[in-house]
Order: sequence, then C-alpha cells, then structure tokens
Amino acid sequence: MVEPSPGTTPTIKMAEDRLDSWKEIAAYLDRDVTTVQRWEKRERMPVHRHQHDRMGSVYAFPSELDLWQKKRIQGLQGERGTAVDVDRGSQLSGIPTRRRWLWFGVFMLAGIAAITYFVMRRQAQTAAIPKITSVAVLPLKNLSGDPGQEYLADGMTEALIGRLSGIRDLRVISRTSVMRFKDTQLSIPEIAKTLRVDSIVEGSVIRDGDRIRVHAQLIRAATDEHFWSEEYDRELKDVLALQSDVAQSIARKVEVTVTGKERERLSTRHQVSPDLYESYLKAWSAFEKSRTKADIQQTIADFEEATRKDPTFAPAWVGLAQAYSELGTVFVGGQPEETRTKVVASVRRALEIDPQSVDAYILLASVQQKRWQWAEAEAGYKRALELSPNNSSAHEHFARWLVCQGRTQEAVDWAQRGRELDPLAVSGSSIAWILFQAHRYEEAIYELRSALAVNPDDEDALSTIGFVFIANNQPNDAIPALEKVLAISDRSPAVLGVLTRAYAHAGRRADALRLVEELKKRKQKGYVPAGAFVNAYLGLGDNEEALAWLEKAHAEHSNIVQWMKVHPFMDPLREDPRFKDLLHQVGLDRMY
Repeated sequence: MVEPSPGTTPTIKMAEDRLDSWKEIAAYLDRDVTTVQRWEKRERMPVHRHQHDRMGSVYAFPSELDLWQKKRIQGLQGERGTAVDVDRGSQLSGIPTRRRWLWFGVFMLAGIAAITYFVMRRQAQTAAIPKITSVAVLPLKNLSGDPGQEYLADGMTEALIGRLSGIRDLRVISRTSVMRFKDTQLSIPEIAKTLRVDSIVEGSVIRDGDRIRVHAQLIRAATDEHFWSEEYDRELKDVLALQSDVAQSIARKVEVTVTGKERERLSTRHQVSPDLYESYLKAWSAFEKSRTKADIQQTIADFEEATRKDPTFAPAWVGLAQAYSELGTVFVGGQPEETRTKVVASVRRALEIDPQSVDAYILLASVQQKRWQWAEAEAGYKRALELSPNNSSAHEHFARWLVCQGRTQEAVDWAQRGRELDPLAVSGSSIAWILFQAHRYEEAIYELRSALAVNPDDEDALSTIGFVFIANNQPNDAIPALEKVLAISDRSPAVLGVLTRAYAHAGRRADALRLVEELKKRKQKGYVPAGAFVNAYLGLGDNEEALAWLEKAHAEHSNIVQWMKVHPFMDPLREDPRFKDLLHQVGLDRMY
C-alpha cells in the first residue's frame, strides 16, 4: 500500500519517472539526505512511501519536486522582501557618502549580531543533545520476499555488531540480546530503555541474485529522531566491503572517537566468494538453533566445509571452534580433551588470520582455564578485554575465572558489570552460577526465578536452580526443575548426577540408586563425564567413591574440576588429604 507524506495527494505515475531512494532524491535536489528528510518532515516536500517493495522504502517524482521547489523559493523570496531590498538600494544611492557609510556600519553590526545569535543558538542546541556512547543494531529485516534468505539478514546484523564492537569508546549490544527483538512490536524508545542505549540502528536487506542491497538508518533513542539514513548496493562477493562501509558511516555519524587501529579494522575489506559466505551463514544459523549432539555434529561438518572453501576466512574457523566447544560441555557429553584440542587448533588458525578476533581469544582462554593453565587463561581474557573493553562476554568469562580462584566478590562484580554493559546477554543463570559458587544462595535463587519467569523452559536456569536448591537444603524444590531439564536434554548424564543428589537429600534413596545404575549402563556404551558420578556419590554421602571418581575426573580434565576450590557440593571433602593433593595438582591452592 502506497502512503503519501502528510499534505500531499496520492499520484500514479510510470515507474521510470520516479526517484527510488533518499539518495536519489537528495542527488536530484543537490542536497544531502538529512536535509531532504528534514524538508519532507517540516516543509511537506512530496515524498511517497510503500511497504514491502523491492525498490526501496521511499520514492518521489521529479515533476512534483520541481513544482514544490518553485513554490518554496517564491515563498522564501516573499518572506525576505527581495523587491524592497532593491528599492532600498536605489534610495541609498542618493544619500551622501558619510551617511551611506553610517548605514553600511549599521547593517554590518546587525549582520554580525545575527550571525553571533545563530552560532550561539546552534552551540546551545548541540550542547543540549547528549553525545552518543552506546548503540544496538536491531535485527535487519529480510525484504527479499523469500523466507529462506532470513539467514542473510541475521548474518548481516551480526557482522555490523562485530565491526562496531571493535570501537573502544562505543558500547555495542550483543547479537544475543538484540535477536530477542526480532519482529517486535515495541517502540524504539522502549527497546532502547530495555537495552540501556542512546541510539538504535535498524534497516533491511534485499537479496536479488548475486546482488545485495542494505538500507540502514540511525535513530536517537530518546527522541525517536532518524538522523542518518543510507542505502548500499553491492555484489554479494563484495559483502565484506559493504559491511565496512555501513559500520564506518555509523561511526562517523555518532562522532565517536576511533583510533588508527580501530579505523584500520573497520575499513578491512576483501572479496569473499558468495558460495563460501552463504555456507558460513547457514552453518552459523543452524548452530544457533541446534539442540542435540547430532545437531551440533552437523554444524561442525558445515563449518568444516566452509573452511575448506576458503582457509583464509577467519570467521569460519571461529564458528568451528565454538561448535566444538559446545560439543564438549557436560550437557551435550562430548569427550572434553578430544573437543578441546580441536577448539584450540581452530582458534589458533583464526588468530593467525585475524590477530584481533575477540571471540577467538575468549574461546582459547576458556579451554586453557579447563586445562588449569590459569595464567595463560587470565592473559587471554585480559587481551580480549583490551581489544573490546565493552564486551559483555569477556566480562562474564573473566568472572568465571575469578570465582575459580576463590575471588568470589571480584567475580560477582565483573559479572554484574557485564550485565550493565549488555542487560540481556549476561543471563540471570550466569550470574546465579557465580553466586552459587560464592555460597550466596538466596541471591542466586532470586536471579533464577526472575529468569524463569521470562522463559520457563530455560535449560541453564532450570539446571542451575536445581544446584542452588540442593545446596540451600531445598531438595524437594530442586527435583521438579531437574526432572524438567532431564526431559528437555534427552536425559543428559550431567543432569542425572545432580538429580541423584536431589533424590538422596529428599529421602528418595531408591530413586537415587536407580539413576546411578542408569549412569553405569550409559558408561558401558559410551562416554559419561566423571563429574556426573562425583555429584551422584557426594549426594549419596559416599565420600570414598566420590573421591575415586574425582581422581578420574582429574585424569580426564573434566569440567567439574575447575570449580574444586569453591564448589559447595565438595565442602565435605575439603579436609581430606587426597582432596588437598588434587587441589595442588590443579594449581588451585595458590592465588593468581
């Protein structure tokens, strides 16, 4: 449906007789885009809008613009009294020279006063507008007319976020947070308030064969003012250059300070084959939707295919590393050292190509932490924070490193700071896990109940609240949450171990022993993390068996070992010499 601007009459003209974007309209009138948008808003310049059309968001007809411009000029001349000025000039010619100079001086003083007034007014207006220090790139809309191209719009959104995140003085909201506002009905000010940002980028992507068109606009959050808009049209092979151009335009418009190195990174551009780029984006889209071990293994194959198509494309190596990292978690159940070796190989390859990849440094440090290479992990997290001081993920991961060292208050502070930077990226379950390790159970329960109120099926929140309820002597409250996540996770061994403890503490020992037998049978058929047995036997009060399994967990570098120094479930073992020896071997008996 075509909607004319206020004060104009709908017209129907041939498609070839129109200007199909703000850029074309501005060029026709020999003005910049901001000026013509202001004219349209304040002076009823005839601009038409249409929805879901492949030719852009606005259009105008030259004949209408010509007529409007003619009337505008006539109106301005009438207001300024051009004819009167001419008459005055002829009258002044008959005045004696001295008096002419007097009149000239008066006019000059009046002109200077007027200029001073407008300059001071402009400065006051500029000073009243707060400087932009934060931005959220909302999910770009797919206007290609093909739902199958959704991955391209999502990929472009992530790329812009990644480019802008490299600017130290600009806080950029993560993709994890902004994707929650995909197809939202909330207003721009409402979204900005939730994310605590002062500007929003929104736009669209159109794919047409091997060409891609991106329209982006920048909005001041407090006033909902659109103060920059532009369209970019490229071949798909030049998509990285397109991303660079958009990011640089946004950085210039918000007038943020960009260092030489940051500018170099923003302007990095090279061609990428459309086939490779599509493979990468599809792999990433599938990874984010993966729920099972089989799903993750398929995305690994997809990322590997992308790295074969172009071994110099760093994002594909980072994606491969993230997929392997997820495979090695206790809930998925991949063998930890086998997957970690592949994570390290992938991130090191990515860092060879792109030494400033923040995600690669975080992934590498995470593996080093699980291998108890504490100093190396600390250096990796700090390097990520140096490259991207406002990165919420780097804050969250460094908080986990701190809590492993027993520096619990520092850990809570870093996690809270991460949430301040990106309110939705650092989840309640993540904060709660650190509070759990700090033995601050009531605070953890508050965080988790808030998270579950928003998403009752959040696996992380459900499993974490199970841990916390058990530690807080509320096993009967833990059981429903753990049983729910057990069903969602396809009976994850890690959840079986914690549920065993909950059953035992609730007096359901027979149910607890039944789960232990299930774990033993599962282990005969495939890998089961030793940590699952540690939690199970600690719950049953069998400390000898728990210590034996903890030694096995140490041998396989199980994920549970990194938490030994603070984990509440291990409190009954702390005075045992064997536990102290393991703590020494892991390097957690000294402070980093």
